[in-house]
Amino acid sequence: QVSLVESGGGSVQTGGSLRLSCAASGRILVINVMRWYRQARGNQRELVASMTSKGVAAYADSVKGRFTISRNNAQSTAALQMNSLKPEDTGVYYCNADVLTATMPSSEYWGQGTQVTVSS
Repeated sequence: QVSLVESGGGSVQTGGSLRLSCAASGRILVINVMRWYRQARGNQRELVASMTSKGVAAYADSVKGRFTISRNNAQSTAALQMNSLKPEDTGVYYCNADVLTATMPSSEYWGQGTQVTVSS
């Protein structure tokens, strides 16, 4: 069993910054890819950023130049630094990871989500 726990959400004004963190725990052997998704009310969940175990990052066009994903493989953590926030960044942010454990093949896991609200 793998658990992903997000933290760091909150409310900021336009132009502000927030840093989200995700901590994975369990009988983890390898975390292949860690991702951040977000879901605005009434919208589908969308991929915001991802990073492979080798540090290759990818971003949605809407956040390029403003958001930075990072991870610490040794600690099984990931972070999303969000700068120059806009109201359209508002939503629930979810941590997601492809994890290989001692007892399961590589499987996808989700955190419970953390709310980010950007006011104009």
